Amino acid sequence: MALHWFSPPLYVKTDRPGVRFGVSHVEGAAEKLLSWTKRGPRWRHAVELCMEGLQGRVAPAAVRDAFEAAAKEEGMFLPAE
Repeated sequence: MALHWFSPPLYVKTDRPGVRFGVSHVEGAAEKLLSWTKRGPRWRHAVELCMEGLQGRVAPAAVRDAFEAAAKEEGMFLPAE
């Protein structure tokens, strides 16, 4: 299965202090979203778009935008260095 890439990558916190994770495709965004314990309305929207993106019905750029909004809402977003 081919990955659905987007650019530039988004960086989010991990459970290890000082370690950041770069997400650059829809599959990675979905995986990270499902690992978060806080799940607000932007998280739900991002998950829905990931599912649509995995089926090719939504552009990866739209998933990236939703993932960024969810990461900010959940306090997981890290700016690019």
